Amino acid sequence: QVQLVESGGGLVQAGGSLRLSCAASGRTFSTYAMGWFRQAPGKEREIVAAMDWSGSSTYYADFVKGRFTISRDRVKNTVFLQMNSLKPEDTAVYYCAARTTGRASVRTYDYDYWGQGTQVTVSS
Repeated sequence: QVQLVESGGGLVQAGGSLRLSCAASGRTFSTYAMGWFRQAPGKEREIVAAMDWSGSSTYYADFVKGRFTISRDRVKNTVFLQMNSLKPEDTAVYYCAARTTGRASVRTYDYDYWGQGTQVTVSS
């Protein structure tokens, strides 16, 4: 079983930055693909960024390209989402997810484990 715990969310002004963390339990974390998703009120959950197990392949949604960066620390079993130049439309609950097959995916149903989410609010 894998547990994912997100942290780092909060309230920030437009143009500001936040760094989300996702701490994972489990010995096989290093073999998992990881993704960050977000869900705004009244909207479906959508992919933000994803990384394969090796870190050599990453994906970013068009709306975050050049602003957000996904990374992982294998020693600390942690995945990060660095978010810069935040916009009010980035306001959402952000979730990290793990996929045991190791290949990154943009589809929510491909992921096996989910965190509880962390709220990000960007004020204008």
